[in-house]
Amino acid sequence: MNTKLWILTLICVALLISGCGSSPQKMIVGKWEAGQAGVKVTAEFTRDGQAKITMFGQPIQGTYKVNGNDELEWTLNGKTTKCKVKVTGTDMELTTEGQTITYKRA
Repeated sequence: MNTKLWILTLICVALLISGCGSSPQKMIVGKWEAGQAGVKVTAEFTRDGQAKITMFGQPIQGTYKVNGNDELEWTLNGKTTKCKVKVTGTDMELTTEGQTITYKRA
């Protein structure tokens, strides 16, 4: 097989694989951080729908789900909040009531 064709084939396969599983439901899984030193917020989402938010060193356990492609619904301390979510490999933006918080993957 010609070298250029082989490289092109590998690139196509890599792009195809990277497109699989890129739904917000799958991409949100992991640990995220927002804020600055001293006022840092950490959000962690697991595959089984569990969420943990840590603010001021205090963890709050809850649950979450992604509705469609752009809505995050999470319940913490018995309160359910819905917000728009936009997730990439390195960033997650949560927007609610006109305010956006940008998290970076930890």
